[in-house]
Amino acid sequence: MKDALKVVPSASPVSTGVRDTAAIAQALSGVLADTYRLVFKTHAYHWNVEGPLFYSIHKLTEEQYENMFAAADELAERIRALGELAPSTMAQIIDNSKIEDHGVDVTAAEMIEDLASDHERVAHRFHAVVELVEGRKDPVTDDLATARSAFHESAAWMLRAIAKS
Repeated sequence: MKDALKVVPSASPVSTGVRDTAAIAQALSGVLADTYRLVFKTHAYHWNVEGPLFYSIHKLTEEQYENMFAAADELAERIRALGELAPSTMAQIIDNSKIEDHGVDVTAAEMIEDLASDHERVAHRFHAVVELVEGRKDPVTDDLATARSAFHESAAWMLRAIAKS
């Protein structure tokens, strides 16, 4: 039984008919990295937001980071189903993400705009995944990327709707 604990994860070929699984997994690793960084940023803003819209922003960001945390697991499991390894270090997450830190002293308005812009950025990356899988016989990734893109587009809209004056 001790040998069971010595198994090292590795990429493995799959024969589901999906073509170019490595490229698809790499694209998914990028959006997984963005998702993970955006979970943290959203959670940090959730903890630190203040002002008259505190409750609205606090509740909305909580819904969003919970959704994205669950999505990160789904994305990682899709990468594994494609036979590749999911990112496993924070360095890989940071290196593969286009999400950047905004700073420490930010207003509620800056938090909202920052998150909305990041959600749009992630939506664009998911659009690229949809384009990538076209013709590669991967309806599962196509569906996943389409659903995640819809979430991020909606998240950006909701954030901006709160801040509209």
